[in-house]
Parts: sequence; structure tokens; C-alpha cells
Amino acid sequence: MGLLAAWLLVQRPPFCIAAEEPEYHTPLAGEAKQVTFMGQQASIPAVDRTRMTSITVGGSLLAPAQGQSPAIPVAALYHRRITDRSYRRAMVAVFVNELDYLRDVGGWDLVAQFDNDTLPVAGRELRDDKEIRGTALYHGVLLGSFGVGWRKPVYPFQVDNDLRVQLVGRGGYFYAHRESDTAPGLWIPPNTSLLGARLRCRYDGLRRNLLELPHHGLAAGFDIDHLHRDRWQGEGGPGDRGNRDYTQVEGHLVGAAGVPGLSERNRLLFSLYGGMTAQGRGDRFNAFRLDGAPFPSEQYDLAWPHYSGVIYDRVLARGYVTASAGYRRELAFFLYLSTLGSYIWADRATAVGNDRVAFDRMQGAAVTVAVDSAFVWNSSLYLAWSWESGAMRNGRSGNGVTLIWNKLF
Repeated sequence: MGLLAAWLLVQRPPFCIAAEEPEYHTPLAGEAKQVTFMGQQASIPAVDRTRMTSITVGGSLLAPAQGQSPAIPVAALYHRRITDRSYRRAMVAVFVNELDYLRDVGGWDLVAQFDNDTLPVAGRELRDDKEIRGTALYHGVLLGSFGVGWRKPVYPFQVDNDLRVQLVGRGGYFYAHRESDTAPGLWIPPNTSLLGARLRCRYDGLRRNLLELPHHGLAAGFDIDHLHRDRWQGEGGPGDRGNRDYTQVEGHLVGAAGVPGLSERNRLLFSLYGGMTAQGRGDRFNAFRLDGAPFPSEQYDLAWPHYSGVIYDRVLARGYVTASAGYRRELAFFLYLSTLGSYIWADRATAVGNDRVAFDRMQGAAVTVAVDSAFVWNSSLYLAWSWESGAMRNGRSGNGVTLIWNKLF
């Protein structure tokens, strides 16, 4: 977030040609800077990164389609406010939302969080890249959390650079119900309340560039979640309480660095993500949700698994590992070209019959070529082409093109 159409601010004094800088330095997020572009001076204004609001719209075109989805849209509102005493952050997409509030009380934080995944469309699982209509089901979850935390600023001491540890209690609600295509024999658990706890540790030592892309540094973290589903009936029918209680662990490591011997315009990128459900107690309703996305940059987005640049649609996995590595070239101070390779291993949900969903171990690879650019009206564009070997389409390789527009207010 926080993306600028800075080249529109070029000041053009007549007959003024500036000398090239002896050592070029990439414009960094939030900082005012004078740069030379096409022989003229461009003035980049400072930005208050403690107060940011933006909208994101776009989507992916898939060839072939993922199941019956040739196009997958995305739209969200982002809001962040940071003061000496509080931290507020919201990612609002109506049916999928994340809200986070921290309040400093004498060196400790009171932590309040809310998230929901309540899409109004039925999910269907794939078999050989075909949607199995009998697996259609509406299901969703709402969770609120409250607890305590501790934060400490870390280098390079920007607004998003800190070490934080949080312990929260969680409560919420899970629901599931049929649609017209649901097979009569499909397992449907009862609606139930949820109770549990989460330990979260996050470190963000990344410095971002003008377009808020990782420029140098590391970010890392992990979550340990334990949840109890109060009214639960497993796939075995009455008396089956399997998976009623489960523990999940997720972790991530993201970094950016320079290329030895080359200028600051050249960056190396890497990420590593993993998640597991203890004792194999994963099912269709507590599985991790994997979605393709641009290389992560925003403080909270860093924890979401990265794989490829296409916005794939809600692939469910009981466990997963993803790794990505790539190179970014700064073509101009507002324009970046990236190439990324990704690998995924996932114990992912798949339809093994017209009325049964199980988990299959799959692995695959993806390649992405992307362009990030500032744009008019204080906005930015992300355009990417990706190829994926078949893990996300359940066995069938394919291509995709993604276009995302982000507008900062």
C-alpha cells in the first residue's frame, strides 16, 4: 500500500539538465527525494505512512480455467492508523475481512482482532481440474480474539518495523449447509461455536521502496493456533468426535537483498512458508486456504503464503510448504520488473468421489514475470504473467494473467 504516481510531479525548469548521480539510491517508502529522470529533476514528496487508506481492485484470467472459473476477481479496502499509543489496521473485502487493534497500556498491548471467511458462494473441490458438483457446500467461519501482547521497534525503525509477541483467546462460530447440487451422502458437520487460543510472534525488519515493495532486510514469524469445535460430528457419523480439537502451526521467512557487485537497482527476493495440522487432524473445514498473490510486502500480508502471481481461488491444504526466489530490476524510479520461481508441496483437498473429499499430496512449480509501476491519481499497477505446473488446478498445468490497481487516498 502507499503507492505514488511520483513521476507526474516532475519539475521542468527550462534548459535544466541535471548530472547523473555518482551513486544511485532507490527512493524508499515515505521519504522525500529528488531523482533524475530523462535528464530532468523529479520531486518525490514525503508520505505519512502512519495514516494510509487505499482500495485494491483487479483479478486474474486463467487459461485453462481452474475448474469452471476462467476469471477470479479481487477487491479490498485497506486502512491503517498508527499513533504512539495505538495501532489500527483493517483489510475489508465484505465477505473476507481482517481487523486488528492494539492499545499500549504501560509497555504492554491490549490486543483485539476479528476475521471472517464467509463467502456467499458454495465451494466445490476439483478432480483432474474439473469441479465435482456433488461436493458443493456453503461453509464459513467468524472469529474474534482478545488478549495481550508486547512490541519493540527494530531496525530500520520505520512504522512497520517491529518485533511483536501476542497471546490471545479466541471465540467464534462455524457454519455449513447444502446447496442444490450437494450430493446426498456428502459429510456436513453441524454448525458449532469455536473456542481456542493463539500464540503469534512476528518480526519485520524490511525496508520498502517507493512502491512499498521489499528492498532489503528480513521478516519472519509464526502462529500456533488451537481450536475446539463444541458441537462436532465427524465423517464417521454419530459418536465420531475426530478432529473436534486441533492444533495448527504456520511460519514464514521473507527477505530482500542486493546483488553483489551490482547497483541498488538490482534486488534478490526470497520467501519460505510452511504450515501443518498436528496429528493429521485436518479436514475440509479447518484446512489452510492457499491463494496465489503478488510477492508479499505489507506487514500483515507477509504471513500469507506466497506461490505464483495468479490469484488462485481457495485451494485447501492440511499441510504445505512453499518456497520462492527471484530477481527484481528497477527500470526507472517508479517502474520495476520482477521474475520469480516458486515451488509448492501441499497435502491438498481433492474430490475422490462425487460425495467425498479427501487429501492428496501434490507438488508443483510456478514461474511469474511481473511489472510494478506507479500510475496516475496517486495509484499503482501490478501486471503479471504466470505459468503453473498443476498443483493448484489439481493436476493440470496452465497460464494466467493478473492485473491489479491500487489507489491511495
